[in-house]
Amino acid sequence: MKKITLELFTTIIGIGSASGLFYQDNSLLVIGDNSGFLYEYNIASQDLKQHPLIKNPSVNIPKSEKPDFESITHFQDTLYIFGSGSTPNRNQMIEFDLKEKKKTATNNLADLYAVMQSFENIKAEDFNLEGSIYDGENWYFFNRGNGISNKNTLFSLHAKKLDQEFNLLSNDYKLPKIKGVRSSFTDAVLVNDKIYFLATAENTQSTYDDGEVLGSLIGRIDLETMKIDFTKKISDSHKFEGITVFKNAKDKIEFLLCEDNDTDALESKIFKLTIDLK
Repeated sequence: MKKITLELFTTIIGIGSASGLFYQDNSLLVIGDNSGFLYEYNIASQDLKQHPLIKNPSVNIPKSEKPDFESITHFQDTLYIFGSGSTPNRNQMIEFDLKEKKKTATNNLADLYAVMQSFENIKAEDFNLEGSIYDGENWYFFNRGNGISNKNTLFSLHAKKLDQEFNLLSNDYKLPKIKGVRSSFTDAVLVNDKIYFLATAENTQSTYDDGEVLGSLIGRIDLETMKIDFTKKISDSHKFEGITVFKNAKDKIEFLLCEDNDTDALESKIFKLTIDLK
């Protein structure tokens, strides 16, 4: 690996606190952790549409009430959008039809999240899922270790549907420090047999309260060994919370990243991260 570059790709007006994104057909589908909408942004026309995910959705839901949609993944024609599980009202999984452009199901994952907490001995106040991947047979969930226990955990569930019986495995990771603070998972995406993940260092020991952002990094996990291949700091000041594949070639991969600005401002910057594989 020779080079990693980061550059501003576009700015979307109308979306605040972006926490996850998915690129398809020259459009970006974006979620915000304080919003009840899925946003559809056409890159060419800059047109922005809103798709409701909850009853009576709004663009800025109070922190104590928000569903805290933190991760988004897809398989075939379905998007899966997950609440973080960091409080009892953040346990929803939304299924969204990419062809019909509408929500098709709402699922309560409280029981599944409780099993995951028990399996890995994570206290409720330290449970905070911020990344998800589904490949049709396996689900991967990333617990952000920004609580007191610093539990950066990758959960692997072997099941086609989350309401079926499943096999559960977990791996814990000690991620690098940035400016003396341990970084923690914020999102991930699967490319071939590798997981590319984002992690951010934030000066807080709470999964609920925000802290000073100290920087973000990119890393890669080998699916076969579940070991980290590399990590690389990509910013000293940005809190990147979403990653999606933009272009994938033999010699390089281009990702699009979204930034959570932790404010009520309805503006989200999208960055392009290029990794040279030669």
